[in-house]
Amino acid sequence: MRLSGKVALVTGSARGIGRSIAEAFSAEGAIVVVNDVGNDAGACETLAAITASGGNGTVEMFDVSDAAQVDAGVKNILAVHGRIDVLVNNAGITRDNLLLRMSEEEFDAVLRVNLKGTYLLTKTVTRHMMKQRSGKVVNISSVVGMMGNAGQSNYAAAKAGIIGFTKAAARELAPRNITVNAIAPGFIRTAMTAGLPEAVQKTFLAQIPLGRFAEPQEVAQLALFLSTDASSYITGQVIGINGGMYM
Repeated sequence: MRLSGKVALVTGSARGIGRSIAEAFSAEGAIVVVNDVGNDAGACETLAAITASGGNGTVEMFDVSDAAQVDAGVKNILAVHGRIDVLVNNAGITRDNLLLRMSEEEFDAVLRVNLKGTYLLTKTVTRHMMKQRSGKVVNISSVVGMMGNAGQSNYAAAKAGIIGFTKAAARELAPRNITVNAIAPGFIRTAMTAGLPEAVQKTFLAQIPLGRFAEPQEVAQLALFLSTDASSYITGQVIGINGGMYM
């Protein structure tokens, strides 16, 4: 039980990678706070899966891009659990379009949720981690933030921004024994990627030396490692999990 007694907040955990991370953390003894916005049913399903496996957790719904909601949500978590030991900034959206067709709203929405949300949660949660003089922050970036992708200039910008943010935050928070790292997944089998046309999926697959897509549980295991004492000397790093798609 590598996270026994620890309280872990996982944003965007109503489905996909976030749900897998929440379940993996629970299996290692963490008290998991499930967070999402606009998907109450999915959040409850995640919590039900955790409790059905003998785990412990709560649901705290709020919009990660709204500062007032973030502050209120974190206060509620602290009132119930007393502390937050692990923060996983996983919440994210896509609004794909070619650059010349992309609206300002599509660009702003993706940066607001993916990048600003990471900033708001990290700022708010680490204020309390600093008092504890310990903490783990894991930010979910993307291979797209490292290599770019046509039709995703907004998403690439947000995910690249998370990488820079991770490195800066790691330097600032290290003296208080708080590590900050990022994971850059490649093509992962989720409901979001399942909606892509078959031709697009085949194009991606042709770029992956390992010849397959990853499962959400594989990303979850990496997030778990970065959230345990086994990674205590790792901070400011960006770890790709992409099957060799980008090296």
